Amino acid sequence: MPARTTRSRTSAKNGSFAAPRIDALRLPELDEADAAEIRAGGVCDLRRYAHADLTERDLTGVSFTECEFLGLEAHEAQLRGSRLLQTRVERLNAPVLGLARSTLREVRIEDSRLGAVELFDASLESVEIRGSKLSWVNLRAAELTDVLFTDCVIEELDLSQATAGRVAFRDCTVRSLQLEGARLSSVDLRGVELRSVSGVESMRGTVVSSAQAAELAALLAAQLGITIAE
Repeated sequence: MPARTTRSRTSAKNGSFAAPRIDALRLPELDEADAAEIRAGGVCDLRRYAHADLTERDLTGVSFTECEFLGLEAHEAQLRGSRLLQTRVERLNAPVLGLARSTLREVRIEDSRLGAVELFDASLESVEIRGSKLSWVNLRAAELTDVLFTDCVIEELDLSQATAGRVAFRDCTVRSLQLEGARLSSVDLRGVELRSVSGVESMRGTVVSSAQAAELAALLAAQLGITIAE
């Protein structure tokens, strides 16, 4: 089992917010494998896939445990209901990727380029996405616990109806954030440049900077029909 990092908390001026609890991912010795062996509903353990191509493949219900992908093409790959456990993915390229109702636990995704990612009704726990660009991430009705985005640019992040706890952003840009009906706790937005937010009434449980608070106040006033005059 991977060693666990020290779990810490970050303090906010108006309360204490728990930081994401991200475990150190240390993989054991892995067997080099051919992506051609991967099948829908299959079980893949202790495998390393280099320069794998899963383009347009139906891999519904597949399970990966303690695996590593180094260079992965997955355009229009269908991984609905899949399980990714203690798995690292580097240099993933997928203009369209189906991961609806999947489970991601102790997963690291790095230096990747993703377009439309279907993650609705998914479960994410101890997940970090680092150094990546994402166009549209659909996390509607998903459950997120201990999730960290680091050095990412996201065009549209949809967390409508999601349940999220201990989620943070570091050095990120999110051009459109949707939060309608979300249930949030310890969601730290101070490390993200937000261009547009909808569902500000669902932001209970977040922490923002003073500058962000001023911008959000204007959005909330507009929604309530309040005119702010100088």
